[in-house]
Amino acid sequence: MKRLLTAAMGSILVFSTGGTAAHAASKAVSAIRVDQVGYTTGEAKRAYLLAPTAAPDTTFTVRDSRGHTVLTGRVGASTGGWNAAYTAVHPIDFGPVRAAGTYTIRAGGAVSPTFRVAAAKDLFNPLVRDAVSFFAVQRDGADVDRGVLDRRPSHLADRKATVYDPPVFTGEGGDEIAAPLKAVGGPVDVEGGWFDAGDFVKFTHTSSYALAELLYVQRGASFDKLRSETDHGLTWLDKMWDAEHRTLYAQVGIGTGSEQYGFLGDHDVWRLPEADDALETGPGDESRYLKYRPLFPAAKPGEKVSPNLAGRVAAAFALGAQVAWQRGDRAAARRWFGQASSVFAQAKTTDVGELVTAYPHAYYPEDSWADDMEFGAAELARAGALLGDPRSGQWLRDAAHWAKAYIGSDSADTLNLYDTSALAHADLIGAVRAARARGLEVSEKDLVGDLKRQLDHGVEAAAEQPFGHAVDVTDFDAATRSFGYAATAQLYHSVTGGSGYDAFGTRQRDFALGANAWGVSLMIGEGTEFSQCPQHQVANLSGSLTGGRKVIRGAVVNGPNGADNFEDLGIPDGANACPVKDGENRFAAFDTETSRFLDDVRAWPSVEPAIDFTATGALALALTARG
Repeated sequence: MKRLLTAAMGSILVFSTGGTAAHAASKAVSAIRVDQVGYTTGEAKRAYLLAPTAAPDTTFTVRDSRGHTVLTGRVGASTGGWNAAYTAVHPIDFGPVRAAGTYTIRAGGAVSPTFRVAAAKDLFNPLVRDAVSFFAVQRDGADVDRGVLDRRPSHLADRKATVYDPPVFTGEGGDEIAAPLKAVGGPVDVEGGWFDAGDFVKFTHTSSYALAELLYVQRGASFDKLRSETDHGLTWLDKMWDAEHRTLYAQVGIGTGSEQYGFLGDHDVWRLPEADDALETGPGDESRYLKYRPLFPAAKPGEKVSPNLAGRVAAAFALGAQVAWQRGDRAAARRWFGQASSVFAQAKTTDVGELVTAYPHAYYPEDSWADDMEFGAAELARAGALLGDPRSGQWLRDAAHWAKAYIGSDSADTLNLYDTSALAHADLIGAVRAARARGLEVSEKDLVGDLKRQLDHGVEAAAEQPFGHAVDVTDFDAATRSFGYAATAQLYHSVTGGSGYDAFGTRQRDFALGANAWGVSLMIGEGTEFSQCPQHQVANLSGSLTGGRKVIRGAVVNGPNGADNFEDLGIPDGANACPVKDGENRFAAFDTETSRFLDDVRAWPSVEPAIDFTATGALALALTARG
């Protein structure tokens, strides 16, 4: 995935994240990697000894908070080397430690970070609440949560946004403006919603995905402020879908500016969002699209809409209807149900062409859409059954049709922004059971089989990795895909009752929360080591740069990434430089020739957080807490 805050935002600084292999090897000291948040009492528990050389007979001890040894054993055989400095990774299995408490592990001269063993709800419900608090930080418009980062109302001019034709892009990266923007309508009220990531653009594609996952969580449990956030998200999504004119808007703001056509884009200026409202600008001024942000439709009024958008937006509205029905708000349930059915009916499912995700498409290059259509139809069927709508049976058949199309495709992804099939399959199974439906294009066995296929793909990949991680740490989205696997394992367990993938799912969560080579939790504020200086404008300008109290707690970052993505990164003009001692990268010793993790404001490939990352993390953790 190409995230949004690129090196083009500021001056280019060339730096290295590590020294020579020989130098790194000479300084290597053993380390123990654990899930820094902790392990549930009854689950499989694994830590890792990261060692310069293999040490197969090494003894480990687990000690409680009083220093008492509660378990002694020997580390497992090395699962492989990591880099030139660390040539052995030994698993440490300590499943017998089941008593609730706080522990450390000692082995090979190393001591692990402190971690807990506790009930799932005690460990992970607080993290879900923190994830929800990150969405409050991401709020745009008048209704913001001041919170620890002193957020202020922003982009109030979005209440009267001008509509523009989708911009034309060219260039090697597909993100170079090729023509002036052309106004075609408005004004339209699109004030509110959530910022997408560390920038201030708002996308229907990512917002509807994140909202659907938060509503999925809310349908199963109540968390502090979750209703407030999902109501905020639904209110904005309601503005982006104009059912009367059958128009879906895809994006508010433009990330890419153009020197040729004389305007700045969102990614050209590092500032707090409320600064845009204070701009004095008019036609022809280079800052005009910062204050008066362009609104781009997904299609012309009345035309069919890209099916990935139609499907996931319908799913979010239909889940909103289900949650409203649960709490007894029948009017809201009917409102969101009507929006869901109308946008789903507008989906373009023939001669689809390039999907609409963002402008430019290169920001989010999705090519899968049958999963979104299945998701939308499955949630409509479930909502329709609650509301007694006679169309629910047809939506059930639609969901089965699109499930068959997805299963027959060449998609091999897991749950993340680009693939919603795991959620769709699980809820379609529930809908089929509730309706006792027969004769559909797919059977329950088919749907379970595809969940199993996705998990088997992860298991196969994890078997080749020293830390048992299924994700590719040389590519984008390691954190969200790790949480996606963890969530899918939970969904599989919930629909089958089988525990065959529980340990695999646990290890993917462990990886995201610190049991990785770098020993870093990919969820800010959780565990003992996390990103302290992320690429996030509000956090950088209003928060702590050293991991203090004022952080975007609960935000999930991208994670380790391909080494090539870190070449010639630029610190954005106006950003606060990270207070790193002597330019030291504390994670450099654990980088490889092909993968790196860098905690620095310039390092968008590893430490830019996003709402879709965080929503998937919240879902995985909520499902785990639910058991």
